[in-house]
Amino acid sequence: MAQGHGFSQPPRHRLRLVSTTAPAGERGLAVSDPPPVVGGSHDPLLEWALRECNAGLVYTPEGSAAGLQRFVDGGLVAAAIHLHAFSDDSDENVAVMRSEQRLRDAVLVGFARREQGIVVAKGNPLDLAGIRDVASAGIRVAVRPAGAGAQLLLESLLARENLDVSKLTIVTPVCPTGTDIALAIQAGRADCGIASRSVAKAAGLDFISMAWERFDLVVRQREYFRPPLQTFFAFLTTPAMNARAQAAGGYDISMAGQIRLAP
Repeated sequence: MAQGHGFSQPPRHRLRLVSTTAPAGERGLAVSDPPPVVGGSHDPLLEWALRECNAGLVYTPEGSAAGLQRFVDGGLVAAAIHLHAFSDDSDENVAVMRSEQRLRDAVLVGFARREQGIVVAKGNPLDLAGIRDVASAGIRVAVRPAGAGAQLLLESLLARENLDVSKLTIVTPVCPTGTDIALAIQAGRADCGIASRSVAKAAGLDFISMAWERFDLVVRQREYFRPPLQTFFAFLTTPAMNARAQAAGGYDISMAGQIRLAP
């Protein structure tokens, strides 16, 4: 995993935050308000909701690990995460929140359960059926940056089959978002990649379901009650939001806006 993001990820171990400096509050300094920016993982439905809710929030996705690091450094009002363990099916978003002291004043708010899997060309011409096929010789795999939730999922799925990411035929450059995975497949540059069902559907590609995951938002408790995030969370329960999720496919938003973990 990229060390510059402050996270390390030994094989089959939990994602951990490397704290290089004490939080501002522990140094006796005033804690400044973060900018009205939501970062972390990319999701098409989240992007749409942030735009439509008119809460004045800007979306700059960069991956779960990088976003979570930027959140604890004070650069985000919220970070979208979907983290994955290497050896079990635990609720990794909750586990990381509980294990990190720098997140002790943060709230985990549900956005959606999201269907993730292998995106392939229309008609699945290579007849791929699962993660072992992805690791077969000659199968070109588009991947996400180190620390992105989809990349963590890929590595987790491989580890559970005793396979290693180093055995994959990885195409370059790395894809910043799931949409870029789909574009690489459409262009014939890659045969497959990990992304959500909604990404595959929007691109007219086929999809092999591998997991339903928690896609959540991490926010500071003090920010949770302020107007921008309250406006956004209220929008998550509207008929327009439900209709959009149904049309996109691969979402369960029954817990959208609900607190999953609080200090």
